[in-house]
Amino acid sequence: MPSNSVLEAKKAKVEQLTDLIKNSVSGVLVDYKGITVEEDTKLRKELREANVNYFVEKNTLLLRAFKNCGIEGFEEALNGTTAIALSNDDQTAPARILGKFADKAGEERFNLKAGYVEGEVYDQAGVTALSKIPSKDVLLAQLVGSLQGPMQKLAATIKAVADKKSEEEAA
Repeated sequence: MPSNSVLEAKKAKVEQLTDLIKNSVSGVLVDYKGITVEEDTKLRKELREANVNYFVEKNTLLLRAFKNCGIEGFEEALNGTTAIALSNDDQTAPARILGKFADKAGEERFNLKAGYVEGEVYDQAGVTALSKIPSKDVLLAQLVGSLQGPMQKLAATIKAVADKKSEEEAA
């Protein structure tokens, strides 16, 4: 049986994980068993630049923290080697970055296990689908581009009508 100091340390770690998960808007669990240190370093750098917190933690502690947050459904995903990526402000960043990395690395070396967005749990297929969603900045740029085309056509039409009226008045 573990000593009281070990149990207290585990309880404190679970509380810390619970706070991290509660303050996040999204998270992704991955199996990282086949990547090299160099690949892991590059991945961690990219995640840091996107303000995503990425770390390895014991499955049992993560499971307790998720239960404390009221997030259920990770029992099957929390086995084997597990790392977790958490974002406090971007719902798709962890899935997008890790999904891109998983595509390059291959499923036998690195794969997405499961994830959540604002408390809703997604299985591997759901996280893979989330990873295909463009970033918020890209989506906003696409929206502006789609709005800009019709506005330019409307402006050209109004100008053509105004030019035609001024020609008719001059004649």
